[in-house]
Amino acid sequence: MSEGRATVINQIELKMKHYVDKIDRGLARELEMYSGSRFHDPLVYATEGGKRIRPIILMMAAETLGYTDDHLLDAAVAVELLHTESMIHDDIIDEEASRRGKMTFHLRYGYSSSLLTADFVFAMILAIAARYKDKRVADEISSAALQMAEGEYSELTVDPKTYKLSWDEYVKIISEKTAALFQAAAKLGGLIAGASTNRVDALANYGKFVGIAYQLRDDLLDWGSEDKITRALLNGSNDADVISKLKRYSEIYAEKARKELAVLPENDASAFLLELTDFAVHRKR
Repeated sequence: MSEGRATVINQIELKMKHYVDKIDRGLARELEMYSGSRFHDPLVYATEGGKRIRPIILMMAAETLGYTDDHLLDAAVAVELLHTESMIHDDIIDEEASRRGKMTFHLRYGYSSSLLTADFVFAMILAIAARYKDKRVADEISSAALQMAEGEYSELTVDPKTYKLSWDEYVKIISEKTAALFQAAAKLGGLIAGASTNRVDALANYGKFVGIAYQLRDDLLDWGSEDKITRALLNGSNDADVISKLKRYSEIYAEKARKELAVLPENDASAFLLELTDFAVHRKR
Protein backbone atom coordinates (compact mmCIF):
# COMPACT_ATOMS: atom_id res chain seq x y z
CA MET A 1 0.00 0.00 0.00
CA SER A 2 1.32 3.43 -0.95
CA GLU A 3 2.01 6.00 1.75
CA GLY A 4 -0.76 8.21 0.41
CA ARG A 5 -3.31 5.39 0.46
CA ALA A 6 -2.24 4.39 3.98
CA THR A 7 -2.78 7.97 5.14
CA VAL A 8 -6.30 7.99 3.67
CA ILE A 9 -7.17 4.70 5.40
CA ASN A 10 -5.83 6.04 8.71
CA GLN A 11 -8.00 9.14 8.34
CA ILE A 12 -11.08 7.00 7.67
CA GLU A 13 -10.32 4.90 10.75
CA LEU A 14 -10.12 8.07 12.85
CA LYS A 15 -13.55 9.12 11.59
CA MET A 16 -14.90 5.66 12.35
CA LYS A 17 -13.68 5.84 15.95
CA HIS A 18 -16.33 8.39 16.91
CA TYR A 19 -19.04 5.97 15.83
CA VAL A 20 -17.24 2.94 17.26
CA ASP A 21 -17.26 4.62 20.67
CA LYS A 22 -20.97 5.38 20.35
CA ILE A 23 -21.81 1.82 19.31
CA ASP A 24 -19.68 0.44 22.14
CA ARG A 25 -21.67 2.53 24.60
CA GLY A 26 -24.87 1.18 23.07
CA LEU A 27 -23.61 -2.40 23.39
CA ALA A 28 -22.60 -1.81 27.00
CA ARG A 29 -26.04 -0.37 27.75
CA GLU A 30 -27.74 -3.36 26.15
CA LEU A 31 -25.57 -5.87 27.97
CA GLU A 32 -26.18 -4.10 31.26
CA MET A 33 -29.82 -5.12 30.95
CA TYR A 34 -28.59 -8.69 31.43
CA SER A 35 -26.08 -7.95 34.18
CA GLY A 36 -27.65 -10.62 36.38
CA SER A 37 -27.32 -13.29 33.72
CA ARG A 38 -24.48 -15.78 33.60
CA PHE A 39 -24.19 -14.87 29.91
CA HIS A 40 -23.23 -11.27 30.68
CA ASP A 41 -19.48 -11.63 31.19
CA PRO A 42 -18.98 -14.04 28.25
CA LEU A 43 -20.87 -11.61 26.01
CA VAL A 44 -18.67 -8.72 27.12
CA TYR A 45 -15.72 -10.85 26.00
CA ALA A 46 -17.40 -11.76 22.71
CA THR A 47 -18.23 -8.18 21.77
CA GLU A 48 -14.89 -6.59 22.70
CA GLY A 49 -12.99 -5.06 19.79
CA GLY A 50 -13.92 -5.03 16.14
CA LYS A 51 -14.35 -2.34 13.51
CA ARG A 52 -18.15 -2.06 13.93
CA ILE A 53 -18.36 -1.32 10.21
CA ARG A 54 -21.81 -2.88 9.81
CA PRO A 55 -23.54 -0.74 12.46
CA ILE A 56 -21.54 2.28 11.27
CA ILE A 57 -22.99 1.79 7.79
CA LEU A 58 -26.49 1.60 9.32
CA MET A 59 -25.98 4.87 11.17
CA MET A 60 -24.43 6.62 8.18
CA ALA A 61 -27.27 5.47 5.91
CA ALA A 62 -29.78 7.11 8.24
CA GLU A 63 -27.68 10.23 8.79
CA THR A 64 -27.36 10.69 5.04
CA LEU A 65 -31.14 11.18 5.08
CA GLY A 66 -31.05 13.53 8.04
CA TYR A 67 -32.04 11.01 10.74
CA THR A 68 -29.89 11.05 13.89
CA ASP A 69 -32.33 9.94 16.61
CA ASP A 70 -30.82 7.78 19.37
CA HIS A 71 -33.52 5.20 18.60
CA LEU A 72 -31.29 4.28 15.67
CA LEU A 73 -28.65 2.91 18.03
CA ASP A 74 -30.84 -0.06 19.03
CA ALA A 75 -30.85 -1.37 15.45
CA ALA A 76 -27.11 -0.73 15.15
CA VAL A 77 -26.53 -2.82 18.28
CA ALA A 78 -28.77 -5.60 16.93
CA VAL A 79 -26.70 -5.72 13.74
CA GLU A 80 -23.46 -5.95 15.70
CA LEU A 81 -24.92 -8.67 17.93
CA LEU A 82 -25.91 -10.70 14.87
CA HIS A 83 -22.34 -10.34 13.63
CA THR A 84 -21.09 -11.48 17.05
CA GLU A 85 -23.34 -14.53 16.98
CA SER A 86 -22.12 -15.45 13.51
CA MET A 87 -18.47 -15.18 14.62
CA ILE A 88 -19.08 -17.55 17.52
CA HIS A 89 -20.52 -20.13 15.13
CA ASP A 90 -17.94 -19.49 12.38
CA ASP A 91 -15.02 -20.03 14.73
CA ILE A 92 -16.46 -23.35 15.90
CA ILE A 93 -17.07 -24.54 12.35
CA ASP A 94 -13.66 -23.36 11.10
CA GLU A 95 -11.86 -24.56 14.25
CA GLU A 96 -10.22 -21.15 14.69
CA ALA A 97 -7.91 -20.59 17.66
CA SER A 98 -7.84 -16.79 17.72
CA ARG A 99 -10.06 -13.86 16.81
CA ARG A 100 -9.21 -10.16 17.12
CA GLY A 101 -5.90 -11.08 18.71
CA LYS A 102 -7.37 -13.19 21.51
CA MET A 103 -8.59 -16.73 22.14
CA THR A 104 -11.76 -17.64 20.26
CA PHE A 105 -14.95 -17.84 22.26
CA HIS A 106 -15.40 -21.61 22.12
CA LEU A 107 -11.83 -22.28 23.31
CA ARG A 108 -12.29 -19.94 26.27
CA TYR A 109 -15.82 -20.95 27.30
CA GLY A 110 -16.28 -24.38 25.72
CA TYR A 111 -18.39 -25.64 22.84
CA SER A 112 -21.64 -26.17 24.74
CA SER A 113 -21.49 -22.73 26.37
CA SER A 114 -20.76 -21.17 23.00
CA LEU A 115 -23.84 -22.68 21.39
CA LEU A 116 -26.02 -21.55 24.28
CA THR A 117 -24.50 -18.06 24.19
CA ALA A 118 -25.28 -17.77 20.48
CA ASP A 119 -28.89 -18.75 21.26
CA PHE A 120 -28.99 -16.10 23.98
CA VAL A 121 -27.72 -13.48 21.53
CA PHE A 122 -30.53 -14.34 19.11
CA ALA A 123 -33.03 -13.77 21.92
CA MET A 124 -31.45 -10.38 22.64
CA ILE A 125 -31.77 -9.45 18.97
CA LEU A 126 -35.44 -10.45 18.95
CA ALA A 127 -36.03 -8.27 22.00
CA ILE A 128 -34.43 -5.29 20.24
CA ALA A 129 -36.42 -5.82 17.03
CA ALA A 130 -39.63 -5.90 19.07
CA ARG A 131 -39.02 -2.29 20.15
CA TYR A 132 -39.68 -1.06 16.60
CA LYS A 133 -43.29 -0.60 15.51
CA ASP A 134 -42.23 -1.06 11.89
CA LYS A 135 -42.13 -4.85 11.42
CA ARG A 136 -39.76 -4.39 8.49
CA VAL A 137 -36.95 -3.97 11.03
CA ALA A 138 -37.50 -7.51 12.31
CA ASP A 139 -38.04 -8.76 8.74
CA GLU A 140 -34.67 -7.41 7.56
CA ILE A 141 -32.77 -8.80 10.55
CA SER A 142 -34.45 -12.18 10.04
CA SER A 143 -33.70 -12.15 6.31
CA ALA A 144 -30.02 -11.41 6.97
CA ALA A 145 -29.78 -14.23 9.54
CA LEU A 146 -31.38 -16.71 7.13
CA GLN A 147 -29.03 -15.76 4.29
CA MET A 148 -25.98 -15.91 6.55
CA ALA A 149 -26.93 -19.44 7.59
CA GLU A 150 -27.43 -20.45 3.95
CA GLY A 151 -24.02 -19.07 3.03
CA GLU A 152 -22.34 -20.80 5.96
CA TYR A 153 -23.98 -24.09 5.04
CA SER A 154 -22.90 -23.74 1.40
CA GLU A 155 -19.32 -23.19 2.54
CA LEU A 156 -19.58 -26.16 4.89
CA THR A 157 -20.41 -28.50 2.00
CA VAL A 158 -17.43 -27.46 -0.15
CA ASP A 159 -14.51 -29.88 -0.16
CA PRO A 160 -11.46 -28.04 -1.55
CA LYS A 161 -9.66 -31.33 -2.12
CA THR A 162 -12.16 -32.48 -4.72
CA TYR A 163 -14.10 -29.43 -5.86
CA LYS A 164 -13.09 -26.34 -7.78
CA LEU A 165 -15.34 -23.43 -6.89
CA SER A 166 -16.41 -21.19 -9.76
CA TRP A 167 -16.26 -17.43 -9.35
CA ASP A 168 -20.05 -17.20 -9.53
CA GLU A 169 -20.40 -19.79 -6.76
CA TYR A 170 -17.80 -17.98 -4.67
CA VAL A 171 -19.55 -14.62 -5.02
CA LYS A 172 -22.91 -16.22 -4.15
CA ILE A 173 -21.49 -17.72 -0.95
CA ILE A 174 -19.90 -14.49 0.24
CA SER A 175 -23.01 -12.54 -0.79
CA GLU A 176 -25.00 -14.64 1.66
CA LYS A 177 -22.44 -15.29 4.38
CA THR A 178 -20.99 -11.77 4.61
CA ALA A 179 -22.73 -9.24 2.39
CA ALA A 180 -26.26 -10.05 3.61
CA LEU A 181 -25.61 -8.33 6.93
CA PHE A 182 -23.99 -5.31 5.26
CA GLN A 183 -27.05 -5.11 3.02
CA ALA A 184 -29.44 -5.36 5.96
CA ALA A 185 -27.51 -2.71 7.89
CA ALA A 186 -27.65 -0.15 5.09
CA LYS A 187 -31.29 -0.94 4.32
CA LEU A 188 -32.31 -0.66 7.99
CA GLY A 189 -30.74 2.79 8.15
CA GLY A 190 -32.91 3.85 5.23
CA LEU A 191 -36.09 2.24 6.56
CA ILE A 192 -35.76 3.72 10.05
CA ALA A 193 -35.06 7.13 8.51
CA GLY A 194 -38.28 6.86 6.48
CA ALA A 195 -36.54 6.98 3.10
CA SER A 196 -38.34 6.59 -0.22
CA THR A 197 -38.37 3.17 -1.87
CA ASN A 198 -35.72 4.04 -4.45
CA ARG A 199 -33.35 5.33 -1.77
CA VAL A 200 -33.92 2.30 0.45
CA ASP A 201 -33.18 0.04 -2.53
CA ALA A 202 -30.05 2.03 -3.38
CA LEU A 203 -28.81 1.74 0.20
CA ALA A 204 -29.51 -2.01 0.22
CA ASN A 205 -27.52 -2.44 -2.99
CA TYR A 206 -24.74 -0.26 -1.62
CA GLY A 207 -24.52 -2.47 1.46
CA LYS A 208 -24.49 -5.65 -0.58
CA PHE A 209 -21.72 -4.46 -2.90
CA VAL A 210 -19.61 -3.06 -0.06
CA GLY A 211 -20.04 -6.35 1.80
CA ILE A 212 -18.83 -8.36 -1.17
CA ALA A 213 -15.84 -6.03 -1.62
CA TYR A 214 -15.10 -6.28 2.10
CA GLN A 215 -15.02 -10.08 2.02
CA LEU A 216 -12.89 -10.11 -1.12
CA ARG A 217 -10.39 -7.94 0.74
CA ASP A 218 -10.56 -10.25 3.76
CA ASP A 219 -9.72 -13.22 1.55
CA LEU A 220 -6.80 -11.33 0.05
CA LEU A 221 -5.49 -10.44 3.50
CA ASP A 222 -5.87 -14.07 4.62
CA TRP A 223 -4.36 -15.53 1.46
CA GLY A 224 -2.33 -18.62 2.19
CA SER A 225 -4.39 -19.59 5.24
CA GLU A 226 -6.39 -22.78 5.46
CA ASP A 227 -9.66 -21.11 4.45
CA LYS A 228 -11.54 -23.76 2.52
CA ILE A 229 -13.37 -21.38 0.21
CA THR A 230 -10.24 -19.74 -1.16
CA ARG A 231 -8.56 -23.14 -1.39
CA ALA A 232 -11.52 -24.41 -3.42
CA LEU A 233 -11.34 -21.28 -5.56
CA LEU A 234 -7.63 -21.85 -6.12
CA ASN A 235 -7.97 -25.57 -6.81
CA GLY A 236 -5.95 -26.15 -9.98
CA SER A 237 -5.40 -22.44 -10.61
CA ASN A 238 -2.37 -20.21 -10.36
CA ASP A 239 -2.03 -18.21 -7.12
CA ALA A 240 -1.14 -15.00 -8.92
CA ASP A 241 -4.16 -15.29 -11.22
CA VAL A 242 -6.62 -15.78 -8.35
CA ILE A 243 -5.06 -12.96 -6.31
CA SER A 244 -5.29 -10.66 -9.32
CA LYS A 245 -8.97 -11.51 -9.77
CA LEU A 246 -9.72 -10.95 -6.09
CA LYS A 247 -8.17 -7.47 -6.31
CA ARG A 248 -10.00 -6.64 -9.53
CA TYR A 249 -13.35 -7.92 -8.27
CA SER A 250 -13.04 -5.98 -5.03
CA GLU A 251 -12.55 -2.75 -6.96
CA ILE A 252 -15.46 -3.60 -9.27
CA TYR A 253 -17.85 -4.13 -6.37
CA ALA A 254 -16.61 -1.03 -4.59
CA GLU A 255 -17.35 0.99 -7.71
CA LYS A 256 -20.83 -0.55 -7.94
CA ALA A 257 -21.41 0.53 -4.34
CA ARG A 258 -20.30 4.10 -5.09
CA LYS A 259 -22.73 4.37 -8.01
CA GLU A 260 -25.68 3.40 -5.78
CA LEU A 261 -25.09 6.49 -3.65
CA ALA A 262 -25.91 8.82 -6.57
CA VAL A 263 -29.60 9.02 -5.55
CA LEU A 264 -28.77 10.13 -1.99
CA PRO A 265 -28.29 13.69 -0.73
CA GLU A 266 -24.74 15.02 -0.87
CA ASN A 267 -23.61 15.65 2.70
CA ASP A 268 -20.96 14.57 5.20
CA ALA A 269 -22.66 11.24 5.89
CA SER A 270 -22.94 10.21 2.23
CA ALA A 271 -19.32 11.33 1.72
CA PHE A 272 -18.38 9.00 4.57
CA LEU A 273 -20.23 6.12 2.93
CA LEU A 274 -18.12 6.78 -0.17
CA GLU A 275 -14.97 6.70 1.95
CA LEU A 276 -16.03 3.39 3.47
CA THR A 277 -15.88 1.80 0.02
CA ASP A 278 -12.18 2.71 -0.05
CA PHE A 279 -11.76 1.34 3.45
CA ALA A 280 -13.40 -1.94 2.41
CA VAL A 281 -10.90 -2.65 -0.36
CA HIS A 282 -7.70 -1.03 0.93
CA ARG A 283 -7.68 -1.58 4.70
CA LYS A 284 -4.70 -3.34 6.25
CA ARG A 285 -6.83 -5.65 8.40
